[in-house]
Amino acid sequence: MTIVLKVNGDAHKLDGDVDPATPLLYVLRNDLKLNAAKYGCGRGQCGACTVLIDGEAVFSCLTPVGAIGERLVTTLEGLGTAENPGPLQSAFEEKQAAQCGYCIAGMIVRAQALLAQNPDATDSEIRVHMQPNLCRCGTHMRILEAIKAAGRTMKASATKGAAQ
Repeated sequence: MTIVLKVNGDAHKLDGDVDPATPLLYVLRNDLKLNAAKYGCGRGQCGACTVLIDGEAVFSCLTPVGAIGERLVTTLEGLGTAENPGPLQSAFEEKQAAQCGYCIAGMIVRAQALLAQNPDATDSEIRVHMQPNLCRCGTHMRILEAIKAAGRTMKASATKGAAQ
């Protein structure tokens, strides 16, 4: 069975050796060399593996690659680059929201899902939305500030784009 994954805007044809039951996380990291999503707990309890599927935050460690179908997968690599970071990546850097950095890719991806729907999210809405992702370093307040700052940037960009 040949599986075609659409990841970060590119189609990737996987060879027949990939079992459809293989977790998406393993295919992203091992086959596509997209290493932002991390293996944390392997049980969907920490969020280090979070990616977007059609804009919805999911645990890639629990998602079989054969279940993706035509849906679009977005990883942290799809939200920006080191040379041209996205609003959330810039805000996390500016607010120094990363400490060890292990959880940050999943945090940014999950926050992207929220801000794409609601760039004006309140502190309470952000806290509820981010609850599935854990940060053991304790930078939660900086993460909260970064998400709010990115939301303001995204809203300003949308407003500016609509005016042009």
